[in-house]
Parts: sequence; structure tokens; C-alpha cells
Amino acid sequence: MDENLKIICPQCQKEIEKTSLGECPSCGYYFPLSPPERIALVADKGSFVEMSGGMQSSNPISLAGYEDKLVENRKKSSMNDAVTIGSCTIDKQKAILGVMSFSFMGGSMGSVVGEKIAEAMIEGCLSGSPVILFTASGGARMQEGIFSLMQMAKTASAAALLDETRTPLFIVLTNPTTGGVTASFAMLGDVILAEPGAIIGFAGPRVIEGTIKEKLPPSFQRSEFQLERGFVDLIVKREGLKGMLSYLIKTHVRSEPRG
Repeated sequence: MDENLKIICPQCQKEIEKTSLGECPSCGYYFPLSPPERIALVADKGSFVEMSGGMQSSNPISLAGYEDKLVENRKKSSMNDAVTIGSCTIDKQKAILGVMSFSFMGGSMGSVVGEKIAEAMIEGCLSGSPVILFTASGGARMQEGIFSLMQMAKTASAAALLDETRTPLFIVLTNPTTGGVTASFAMLGDVILAEPGAIIGFAGPRVIEGTIKEKLPPSFQRSEFQLERGFVDLIVKREGLKGMLSYLIKTHVRSEPRG
């Protein structure tokens, strides 16, 4: 995030200067961060090595206009798809890192996103490195039909493999994390962290209100609401996130050799 760039905060409406943390100094609102910005926030400088960076979505159900939308989103986001994965170190401790971005088609989980998330988990199993996933998604990418929905099962199966091999999986829920991502791997971490104020849920509040015919509380689906109900283990501010992840790695990685 560019330093000294003045912008209007959408929450408090004050003119502020963006910081490297992407936090409004007036009200604490968190602006979205790009994958490179999130990686810089938690990984040791220069340690991140991207995996499968060239992987791109096709058009598996031949949906009209989808290929043009993919090209448009690649240009807009400077990404090939909605997740970046790779290896890194955090306080000199090895980790596999995956960072989703809402800027690419709302962070929707299509075939490439599911494949890369599963690849990150499998690499964690093979290397014995903990897997850390930052989520930001509106849900499944319906332009890929059933192929998109299959990614829920794929990523959940990969998470089960992590559990079988006793490889830690740490999830960091960012705003928003909804739909099929919430309904699959985002809720399967050994420890689930969240940023303050993040929207976390499956269906949106308006859909739920229309279904149950009741007014929902103002804080519904925010990370603080989910913490009170046990869906989130801890809310962590951005400035303390690297230290928390470092602590989790130290306390969860086995010291004895595998096999």
C-alpha cells in the first residue's frame, strides 16, 4: 500500500494517509491488502518463493463472456487468479503461505484457487512446514459451475491430509470471508484467527433475514460476533499478526523427525 497517499476512509469519512498496515489512524478501519502487501506483513523480507504463479483458469463449461472477464480481472488485479501461494520463513521458521485476494473476481474459488490451496496444503504435508492461509472470498465461482463446487471437497480433503500427517493449519480470516470458502477449508484450521471487524459467514445478512423473517443484530457475522460463539479462536490486529503466527509455529511444529 502506497505511503503518503491520501484517501477518504469509508467508515469515518475522514481524509487520511494510508500506512503499510492499511489501517485508518482515526477509526481503525482496515483497508484491503494485496497479496504482496500481506506477504510483506508476515514473511521475513525476501524469503517468499511463489509456487504455481503462472496457473490460470480456463472456461470449463464454455460460459459466454467468462474468458473476457478473466482477462479483465488479470489486468485489474495484476494477478493470474484469486490466490497466491508459496514458501517463506516467519522469524526464520519455515512455512507455506497462501493469500487470497478479493480484487480478483471477488476472491471467488474456482478450479485454480482450489488447486492452489490444495497444492499449498500438500506441500506442507511433504515438507513438514505449517500451512498459513489468508482468506478473502465471496464464495464459489459459479461461472465454472460444478467444477467450482468440487473445490470445496478438494480443499477439505487436503485439510484432512494435514490432520492425518499432524501438519499445522493456521487460518487468518479477513474481510470478507463468505460462501463456499467459509463452508470448506476456512473453518478447518487448527487455529483460526481473524482480523477485527471482518465479515465471516456463509450467506449474506439480507438473505438470512429474508429466510428467517427476523432482524439481525448490527454486529452479526463480524469477527467479534464469531469469536463470542466459538467460530474464531482469536482476533489479532495486523501489527501483532507476524508475532502471533511465529508463536503458533513454535508451539505447534513437532521437533522429532517424521516417519
